[in-house]
Amino acid sequence: MRTSLSRLLRAHGFVATLFDSANALLDQGKFEEAICIVLDINLDGKSGIELRLRLAGQGVVAPIIYITGNDSAANRAAAIASGCVAYLTKPFSAQSLIASVVRASAA
Repeated sequence: MRTSLSRLLRAHGFVATLFDSANALLDQGKFEEAICIVLDINLDGKSGIELRLRLAGQGVVAPIIYITGNDSAANRAAAIASGCVAYLTKPFSAQSLIASVVRASAA
């Protein structure tokens, strides 16, 4: 999934940096360069929403786009409450992701 998202973003002129874990994302520390962060709600047993809140606690202001294959009212409410700019359910269209990234880059 990460590789497909990267190819799609690059095809539309965006530079994408991939991370294989929440810890790898946290360790990189160059958030001021990001126009947005695309997070899955479920990250190998961890919560993308909790990761978002941790990033915000560290002062990271990059807009967040959530993706999920496990849509629920609770997930959607928590994602919105955490301050996301988009919440996409799998399978989502390429255009919906690109439109969300464009919207995030304008924020």
